[in-house]
Amino acid sequence: MSTSSRSRSRALLAAGGIAAAAAAVLTVTLWPDDSGSPVGTPSSADRTDNRSPVSSAPAFPVSKAPRTIPAVREHTAARGPGWHPDRGAQVIVGEEHAKELGDEGRLLADELGLEYAEGADPGKGDVELALVSGEAGPEAYTLSVSDERVRISGTAEAGVFYGTRTLKQTVRQDGTAPEGVIRDEPAKAQRGFMLDIARKHFTAAWIEDRVRELADLKYNQLGLHFSDDQAFRIASTSHPEVVSAVHLKKSEVKRIVDLARSLHIEVIPEIDSPGHLGAVLAAHPSLQLRNANGVASRGAIDISKPESAKIIDELMREYAELFPGAYWHVGADEYQPLTTSDPEGSFPQLAARAREKYGAGAKVQDLATGWLNDRAKAAQAEGKRPKAWNDGLFRGGVVQAAKDVEIEYWTGKELGAREPVEYLKEGRRLVNLNDEYLYYVLGEPNDFAYPTGERIYKEWNPLVIRGSKPVPASYDGQILGARFAVWCDFSSAQSQQQVAAGIRLPLRAMSQRVWDRRQPALSWTEFRALAEKLG
Repeated sequence: MSTSSRSRSRALLAAGGIAAAAAAVLTVTLWPDDSGSPVGTPSSADRTDNRSPVSSAPAFPVSKAPRTIPAVREHTAARGPGWHPDRGAQVIVGEEHAKELGDEGRLLADELGLEYAEGADPGKGDVELALVSGEAGPEAYTLSVSDERVRISGTAEAGVFYGTRTLKQTVRQDGTAPEGVIRDEPAKAQRGFMLDIARKHFTAAWIEDRVRELADLKYNQLGLHFSDDQAFRIASTSHPEVVSAVHLKKSEVKRIVDLARSLHIEVIPEIDSPGHLGAVLAAHPSLQLRNANGVASRGAIDISKPESAKIIDELMREYAELFPGAYWHVGADEYQPLTTSDPEGSFPQLAARAREKYGAGAKVQDLATGWLNDRAKAAQAEGKRPKAWNDGLFRGGVVQAAKDVEIEYWTGKELGAREPVEYLKEGRRLVNLNDEYLYYVLGEPNDFAYPTGERIYKEWNPLVIRGSKPVPASYDGQILGARFAVWCDFSSAQSQQQVAAGIRLPLRAMSQRVWDRRQPALSWTEFRALAEKLG
């Protein structure tokens, strides 16, 4: 803050009569239970910092909560001038936390045009970032504005980072961060975006732009589906023969992953199998699945052959280091034999292998379930937690899918479809990818329609897993979060720029609904206007 600005601030405070100890006026936002009804104030576990705003002069109006996307979940109002970035002000990180919070501090300083400093005593006009002890979750944060300074604290780096995103949006919205205290945290732990880079090539620069966009909206996952029938899009040393001519270099992927990690986003790779392997099979035609008449099943690998598992696991092991995050997506959806009315008659080699491996009563679905479990074990051997699409798990059977596989539920249209509650009753945990609201499919094939931000904002929430009907709120704890997906069935239907424009409002609407389970306070018209203002 400049010397003249500091002088004006002191004059205002003196005129307001702080010495008279005027009481601050506070408002408290109540937290909801699963039904959305207010039940009381946050417990100590919800708080990362118990600092309260300094009592301020009544000359200032009572502050209002900032408007951000997603909206903050609690704001305690106060009287005071608030804070705005002034030349000469600093973003300060204590020396003891410089290793953890230095990146966050430098990024915020650059975004707001401030200086970055370590170990300095924060003064008026400054922003302080700090790690604190407490019971709050790693993505919770407290943002305090008082005495013309800002303090953002959390029990972990991610929470502090989200606090900086709130401050950045607040300044962009109003120019000034309002007096008072924000306490905020997400309702769901997984908030993701999935991109099909197999059927359409997206440049590394375009993906990096999406990573920055996701980070400002407090998303924490980016899924990359990089292998399908049309192409295999990341360079490989173990199997270079499967890689398509147009692809991402490993150096480009590393740059994307490093950027994402710096912004607290995990990149989740997916090599879908045993279906959607057309690009791999083009280089290995001996592994192509054929029916009893010798007709090839598009994209399907013959899981009766040991060599099929070998190539998939070799690719997984190669990429495990490139993608150092916690998750690996094994796919498992739309295996062609299981979309036919008679898998055993149509694919006798699969039926024979199922009986050989799992007993006389085993069927093709059991062989496919065994494949899923084996790929999950291979992922776990690399330190990864496996995910799979819901239509890769089947009702009944001799072999059951491993309980530690996270289900990504996208459809209920397949043969023998299972509603979400079936999985939830089994105790399974789901991520919501409702294909009616969260699937952006290029060219709109198979009755898909481009999702709109308005529909997501007004109609959808994480309990709405299939169609438009929510599952009972009692299952809320098993729903880990949600992911918005871009699929490129008709890759030329939209350019990269058109995709970015088309998903802009849906991404913002979903970020609100997955961050806070309550009904949004803003109307859609107000929310859309806010999205336009924030950029």
